[in-house]
This record gives sequence, C-alpha cells and structure tokens, in this order.
Amino acid sequence: MPLKALALNGTLKPSSTKDKSSTEKMLQLIADEFSAHDVQTEILRLADYDIKPGVTSDEGDGDAWPEIRGKILAADILVVGTPIWLGQPSSVCKRALERMDAFLEETDDNGRMVSYGKVAAVAVVGNEDGAHHVSAELFQAMNDVGFTLAANAVSYWVGEAMGNKNFVDFKKPPETVTTMVSMLARNTVHLATLLKHKQYPGESAS
Repeated sequence: MPLKALALNGTLKPSSTKDKSSTEKMLQLIADEFSAHDVQTEILRLADYDIKPGVTSDEGDGDAWPEIRGKILAADILVVGTPIWLGQPSSVCKRALERMDAFLEETDDNGRMVSYGKVAAVAVVGNEDGAHHVSAELFQAMNDVGFTLAANAVSYWVGEAMGNKNFVDFKKPPETVTTMVSMLARNTVHLATLLKHKQYPGESAS
C-alpha cells in the first residue's frame, strides 16, 4: 500500500480569515514532492480546530484533538510546519506537541509507543533568524514522543531581519528551498518505507 502523510500547519491564521499562509505554501511544496514518491498528503490547519489544552488524548467535550490524533496514527509520515513567533514555534504548534505527550503512556504489550515506526519531518518559515532553534525544538519533541526523523528532515526559509517579505510572496521558491524540500521528501519516504515493513523491536525482543 502507498504511504500516507499528514501535515500539521501551525499558522496562527485560521482558514476563515482568507489570509495566505507562508507555512501552508512550504507544506504544499513538500506535499507536491511527496506525490512524486506516490505519497498522499493531507494538510490540516491547526487554528481551524478547537484543540483543548492538556496532555491526554481526549480532554472532553468539544475537544478536536481526538480526530487529529486519529489522522496522525493513520499516517506513516507526520510533517509539522510552523512559523517563527518571538523566536519560537507557534503556540498552536506547541499545543499539538503537548497533546502528543500522551503517547509516552500509550504503548503496546512490548512497550512501544503508538507513534513507533512513524517518521516525522519539519517545515519552518519566518522573517527573522531562528529556523535552526525552532527545528531543534520540534525534532527533540517529536523524538521524545516516539517519532523517527530521517537525515535532513527539515525545510525552512527565513527572510531578512526587519524585512517585510514573506515566503508566501515568492512566485517561485528559491532554489535552496526546493533543494531542501526534495531531500526531505526522498529521505523521509525512504525511512518510512523501511519502518513500515520492519517495526522497531519491543521490550520482549531477544
């Protein structure tokens, strides 16, 4: 069966505002590149959902996280995209990561988290420095909750400090970005294919 990818867009702009999202543009580039490897990608804009604060998989009435969690676990690849705000990942991006903290306790009989065998990647956009810092935060967080990251599993773009050009303003993405996207896609798909056919050993493995 072909691989499936889910991309979480951590923009602060809900779809209802009709504002263009630089993060969405970056995620769409990745989705397009995934399609060249026969991977289908769904992009969710987190700001469109009422994700309750907390660290469990279901925080009660009105919580949209269980639906998103189901999509994460049904996918082979998770891409987390975020703009840079105050040098950090966006608040909605952090909330999604906090909700995945529940994976630490959600294990099978061999002690493997529900996220084991799933591969993650990162997309970052912004107008100031900080892409390496933000990607480092996301890498560590997703590794903590059981995801595996391939080599060069990040694509990013940051504009000139104090500048006013956003990634979404490019008619054609810079070659350096498309090179990163291509590398991210082929490495992530390669690793996801391997893990789909051979899961990590559990605690009872000899």
